[in-house]
Amino acid sequence: ATKAPVERLVDKVASIFVPLVMFIAAATYLTWWLGIGDLDRAFAAAITVLVIACPCALGLATPTAVMVGTGVAARNGILIRDTEALESARAMDLILLDKTGTLTTGLPRMRVIDVVNGQEKEALIAITASILVYSNHPLAHAVTEFAADRNMPKFESKDFINYPGKGVEAKVGDRKLVLGNREFLAEHNLVADIPNEDDWAGLSLIHVAEVAPKLSYLGTLGMSDSLRPGAAKAVAQLKAQGIKAAILSGDNQAATRAIANEIGISEIIAGVQPEGKAGEVVRLRNDGHVVAMVGDGINDAPALAAADIAISMGGGAHVAMEAAGITLMRDDPQLIADAIEISRAVARCIRQNLFWAFVYNIVALPVAALGLLNPAVAGAAMALSSVSVIFNALLLRRWKPEQSLDRKDCG
Repeated sequence: ATKAPVERLVDKVASIFVPLVMFIAAATYLTWWLGIGDLDRAFAAAITVLVIACPCALGLATPTAVMVGTGVAARNGILIRDTEALESARAMDLILLDKTGTLTTGLPRMRVIDVVNGQEKEALIAITASILVYSNHPLAHAVTEFAADRNMPKFESKDFINYPGKGVEAKVGDRKLVLGNREFLAEHNLVADIPNEDDWAGLSLIHVAEVAPKLSYLGTLGMSDSLRPGAAKAVAQLKAQGIKAAILSGDNQAATRAIANEIGISEIIAGVQPEGKAGEVVRLRNDGHVVAMVGDGINDAPALAAADIAISMGGGAHVAMEAAGITLMRDDPQLIADAIEISRAVARCIRQNLFWAFVYNIVALPVAALGLLNPAVAGAAMALSSVSVIFNALLLRRWKPEQSLDRKDCG
């Protein structure tokens, strides 16, 4: 139901083109009639102008390419929901990739448990898992799964509050605890007690502290996530398309940098809150970039909405998919490059169709006005122009993922 920007432009051109053709037809009729006095020839020439200029090809150029392109994309696991993304893909030069759940599996595992002040590791895990059972964050799942596998005791927690992009707080008995990132604990004047995160070998961290009845840092849980198969190849494909890739993540610098180094990305923006992600997208757009954002979680939705092109992973949160113009129906990072390439192929096909439709009219109108065509030939030529546009769009059906990037036709 949406229209690409170029289609709205074509509608404006058609609103001028149609009355212009009517004027040319009337001028042709009057010129032939008043010039040589041949009423029959004047009428035939005017009718030929109207027939040859029928703007069917202009009207078919965009929707046929979009229909065929989105159909072949869907058969390859790419759901294009917003036609504006098809045009934006042509000029896109920067893509921001979420880390957890997009480049990684989103299934982190417990790696390190560090406790202080005489705390027991099992006690720290048990009380943390009892609180995080109410959270949907992947790191929370890692903690609760770790505790369940070892049959650790469960405590009753209450007054659970989630602070997106920061952490959570809850009460266990008469103790009020906070769990989250370094910045969250800094809000409770506890950051001085936390070890340097650079010493954690790129792990994703949950810091645990008690804030009432006493203020005390209890320890840190470190988790790591595994890369999705094909993540490094996906980044290589994006570079081959002339697109710069960067990671935009709420995780800490060390964990984000570890993933970036593994897949060949040099630029990272880490430790960003959900609202900050959208701000980063806006900043990059203001710097002149055409920005695509790829994400899967609730925290990514504002950034997806702010991007020129929004791409969501199919296994992600529904709000992320609603904010995205393109949804990947499989959790395969290589589909990101494929989605951009099919979008560019459709945009390329639309431009080809419009070029030939306009060239056809520019060449044919003077010929018809000069009386060098009869209405029957003009009708056949008009039909041929529409058929050629449809045929060109159907060439998109030949598109396959990971084909050569220097194709000369729509396919």
